[in-house]
Amino acid sequence: DMDTSQGQGLYPLNRCKTIHLVRHAQGFHNVAGEKDHNAYLSPELFDAQLTPLGWQQVDNLRKHVHASGLSDRIELVVVSPLLRTMQTAVGVFGGEGHANGIDGPPPMVENSGESNRPAISSLKPPPFLANELCREHMIESDDDVLWKADVREADEDLAARGLKFFNWLSTRKEKEIAVVTHSGFLIHSLNEYGNDCHISVKSEICRPFTNCELRSVVIVDRRMIGADSSTIDYPGKIPRGPDAPSDDADGI
Repeated sequence: DMDTSQGQGLYPLNRCKTIHLVRHAQGFHNVAGEKDHNAYLSPELFDAQLTPLGWQQVDNLRKHVHASGLSDRIELVVVSPLLRTMQTAVGVFGGEGHANGIDGPPPMVENSGESNRPAISSLKPPPFLANELCREHMIESDDDVLWKADVREADEDLAARGLKFFNWLSTRKEKEIAVVTHSGFLIHSLNEYGNDCHISVKSEICRPFTNCELRSVVIVDRRMIGADSSTIDYPGKIPRGPDAPSDDADGI
């Protein structure tokens, strides 16, 4: 009925993408920020690496994405260009341990960021792409003459950057993409979505992420931002023949 249709959305599959959102694992800035929130403004912790606990979280998420089959479906991993997100992305979605004889440089070298972790192989992982749009609050800009030390990017500016990022995702050819990013980016970006949904669905979309949490969403290109055509739709009428629609005939 009409009430049911108004509570649902129906879209062409080629206009949809599945996005697997991941917040980075625990970093040293999270530990410091738990004690003093002002630590998040510290230049020394801006590019914090993962803690040993964070690496355990990475290992557990990696097991999950392999056990669920998700690792075989992801076509691209987009990652914030900060150390903690790159460590999380490569640790979760990268290949196995790097070995001699494998062509190509490893996506993570041994002991990267003093992590005491082995190198990670470039064998069979999806491609990785760093993107500035999905990084955490910016606290410095060489181009911004109004920038002040220890002042983070405004939440509304971060949200606008998030919308720009999701629009960019819509232009990608890949249909299943993992995004490894930050809590602040996810909170303020996702809060821009779901206003046309039931409040419970809106809450699902906007619920804060824990460290190394993975949550999957679908984005729909309703404004023809991308140029994707369907790869599985079939035109029919091969071979051609009479096919008058049944609702044109009385009683049929």
